[in-house]
Amino acid sequence: MKIKYTDEKNIQILIALLKRHSIKKVVASPGGTNVTLVRSLQNDPYFEMYSAVDERSAAYMACGLAEESGEPVVLSCTGATASRNYMPGLTEAFYKKLPVLSVTSSQDISKIGHLTPQLIDRTVMPNDVVKHSVHLPLVKDSDDFWSCEIKVNNAILELVRHGGGPVHINLTTAYSKNFEVEKLPDVRVIKRIMPIDIFPEMTERKVAIFVGSHSKMSQELTQAVDDFCASNNAVVFCDHTSGHYGKYKVVHSLASSQIYSNYRGMTPDLSIHIGEVTGDYGAGKIIGRNVWRVSEDGEIRDTFRKLQYVFEMPEIEFFKKYTKQKDKKNEQYLTLCKEHLEKLYEEIPEIPFSNLWVAKKSHKIVPKNSVLHFAILNSLRSWNYFELPKSVESNSNVGGFGIDGCVSSLIGASLVHKDKLYFGVIGDLAFFYDMNSIGNRHVGNNLRILLINNGTGIEFRNFNHSASAFGESADEFHAAGGHFGNKSKTLVKNYCQNLRFEYLSASNKEEFEKVYERFFTENITDKPMLFEVFTNSDEESNALETMMSFSKTSNAKAKNAIRGILGEKGVKAIKGILGK
Repeated sequence: MKIKYTDEKNIQILIALLKRHSIKKVVASPGGTNVTLVRSLQNDPYFEMYSAVDERSAAYMACGLAEESGEPVVLSCTGATASRNYMPGLTEAFYKKLPVLSVTSSQDISKIGHLTPQLIDRTVMPNDVVKHSVHLPLVKDSDDFWSCEIKVNNAILELVRHGGGPVHINLTTAYSKNFEVEKLPDVRVIKRIMPIDIFPEMTERKVAIFVGSHSKMSQELTQAVDDFCASNNAVVFCDHTSGHYGKYKVVHSLASSQIYSNYRGMTPDLSIHIGEVTGDYGAGKIIGRNVWRVSEDGEIRDTFRKLQYVFEMPEIEFFKKYTKQKDKKNEQYLTLCKEHLEKLYEEIPEIPFSNLWVAKKSHKIVPKNSVLHFAILNSLRSWNYFELPKSVESNSNVGGFGIDGCVSSLIGASLVHKDKLYFGVIGDLAFFYDMNSIGNRHVGNNLRILLINNGTGIEFRNFNHSASAFGESADEFHAAGGHFGNKSKTLVKNYCQNLRFEYLSASNKEEFEKVYERFFTENITDKPMLFEVFTNSDEESNALETMMSFSKTSNAKAKNAIRGILGEKGVKAIKGILGK
């Protein structure tokens, strides 16, 4: 006899992951809202099911089952006040740390507050009833599928995390009467590894550590990463917020941002994800088939939708665990990546006067042992294409990812080591948003600001942004052009000179080359400096397009052409048909 499941995808995902996580015990209470779940469970002989009319009793039965068997137990109830009767038993489970998974079926929560029969608000849980709560909506597209998949994995993992305890899933149903689905969908299982657990084997041939924004790594952690890379044929993919300065560092942006080039050799078999938010939007192209996340917070952060394991432990402990031999050195992957990047650097064509051109011209002469801060998006992206001198540290406000405080953060950092130079590369909107900060009386002579003034929010005028389709009219509201003096040649000059800054400016390549070495002089001068570089939005966009498209391979060009014809949804549909 064939097993028959409901056609409601969120329920299919839940059942599939219960099975993949080896959870089989279920205590079900009668009702209409949970028919789709209970009937699907009942049709699958994998599950060990028990019936309890009274939800108070059902919850306590689950406590007894969980405590005696040592296994997680699922509860299922209908809408109305049924779930309220779980509270005494779940409170017991909370204080005894018993793995009880309370699944409360529900109508669509958009109906809450509209006098809908048998629908109550479960969006807020008492503090000592469950340790975690998620809501599973109906699945309408691939994003909904991914969201449900992550939420269910997270809920199941919380049953045993930090000693364990009860968890709540609020499960939407559409009361479907279709129980003709014979196969559950393929789902991705995510597992959490604690220091006391058995660690999975690392058998991949090429491994890449991907570092999001990260505090500067200690010498001990840097050495542990180097040892890990040497023994595992690994590299460290970084941008200028990664805080890593070890031997195996690879600044990948030039390769990963190419529109018409897919260099498969740089793509690893496995990616180790550490750090927080990355400011490099093209990073997904150099992420392997599987991702292992390492973080002391132990949270599921499925940035690339390929997460397989979460290692809840200090990074140094992880890297030491997987270092096979400290004296072993395999640098084949590192050599391959470096050679490809060197070839790309040699092929970079001439680009217009822009933030990118300034980065290309200046990155090698940033004074040693200095610190370089970038405003988000255009400034960070432009400089991410180029390696900085090894002793130069770099940072950007990619945590909250706002334009509002990059100058103030730079100033704050510069106060810590007054004998060290602190540079900032900042666009005009970000600068004027935070310009009051340069009048702070604590500003020291070790501060230098490179202001790229193109008179607009260049991000919205770049060729690859949706607002660029509106041309110059995008400046009216999307890009907020024309504010703050509209590229006045005297506004910033007078302001910063009155605040005791040395002022430099350039409006083209020739003017820039005459003064930029002064700005990057390695000695602390008798005044802070501000170097205002005037560019225009068309040349900024042209420079970016040139930088992202000069490397071409036939397969990537073909794929991009198809994407242009079909759009992203069309590409996803074709992949779905082909099973890829």
